[in-house]
Amino acid sequence: MEIAKNRINRMPASRATVVTPSASRYLQQLCKHWSHKFAVEFTPERGVIPFSDDRSCRLEASATELTMTIDTPDDAMLERMQTVVVDHLKRFAFREELGDVAWTRV
Repeated sequence: MEIAKNRINRMPASRATVVTPSASRYLQQLCKHWSHKFAVEFTPERGVIPFSDDRSCRLEASATELTMTIDTPDDAMLERMQTVVVDHLKRFAFREELGDVAWTRV
């Protein structure tokens, strides 16, 4: 439903994929971290972090990649959320060099 909501309302969204053999571990760490403040739902393969009614981050993990998709109400918030999510990811992945994370508008 959130995906449909985004397309109907034309909310800005972006996606980034990080190559890592620890994708599921990072997905779970990110979700557990934010579950103290938000109603996060996750499995080892998928997660949703609802930062507010109009801001969310969807995560998908495969054996080799972590894909992050962010939906926000405006471009400024989209850029901010991209930075926040990547900063947290890099803190959890401190033993691994993830390189630059490139976001693409969707």
